[in-house]
Amino acid sequence: MIIDCHNHLGVDPYFYLNGFHPYAQDLPALVTEGRRCGVDRWVVFPMVVNLTFDLAAMRSRQLLPGGLETVPYAFENERMLREVYELYPDLGAHTLPFVILDPLREPAGQLAKLRELRKRFPFYGLKIQATMIKSRVTALLDEGRGFLEFAAEFNLPFVIHSSVDPADTWSQASDILQVAESTPNVRFNLAHSCRFDRECLDRVAALPNTWFDCSAHRIHCELAVQGFPAVAPPDRRIEADYEDPAAVLRTLAEAYPNKLMWGSDSPFQSYVDQDMSLRSTYAEEADCLSALPPDLLHKVTHDNVLNYLLLPDEHPFVQK
Repeated sequence: MIIDCHNHLGVDPYFYLNGFHPYAQDLPALVTEGRRCGVDRWVVFPMVVNLTFDLAAMRSRQLLPGGLETVPYAFENERMLREVYELYPDLGAHTLPFVILDPLREPAGQLAKLRELRKRFPFYGLKIQATMIKSRVTALLDEGRGFLEFAAEFNLPFVIHSSVDPADTWSQASDILQVAESTPNVRFNLAHSCRFDRECLDRVAALPNTWFDCSAHRIHCELAVQGFPAVAPPDRRIEADYEDPAAVLRTLAEAYPNKLMWGSDSPFQSYVDQDMSLRSTYAEEADCLSALPPDLLHKVTHDNVLNYLLLPDEHPFVQK
């Protein structure tokens, strides 16, 4: 069984209104494409920009309050859970839904909505992408501490977008590790291979409650080749041949065999805006797995994911 641990469903209005790509993915498209590539199961969560932001301001590339909704992600989480459990239950049975949250804005309202949703729909983890919405991930240690308590109460792991770019003050990998170190009873997945930062990856390896995923792996390798600050600089970067993404994946798997989880980041295996055009496909992401020997392949696509998720035996993600 191959599990893809990082996928988005729904619509991102900011990307759509500004002509960026990708901007949408529905459940049938994900499952159809994933199955073509030999994938069996998917962790899913909503897109990032939510309807609490003003739509007119989005067209000017600003995220300002005053949107259609008042509680971040209340609409998006329920919309995705209905798609998984009510609109396409046959396909949803092969997914594991996570809900998404804003660690800073309206935490009480978000938590009230999450508790209400949990009475109606199962969900199995919490997602944060703090960079795009400019919301400090360290808010989890103060204003948003209730989210950590909620995660501990229901044994839910986090997956958090990580960054090492000094200009990104919202979701530094080192800050996420600080949160993880202070919350040993909650599990964390630092997405995007900590941007290949060797020191952060070593800290992930040392902590019992942290893992990392390689989502959007190929375009991150391209960023390394081009020298963009979105990935770690060469003196901090894990040593690998970044012109060969499959070889980089094997390097990561061999260095961190019990911590790496494979994820595509679909549909964000590509990222195209006015400044850059980074393109990959689901098939190209999955093809990188061919570089792994069978034991490592099983670890990064199955065993490590299940160890991170700690699922009950009766869930279909557990191979019978």
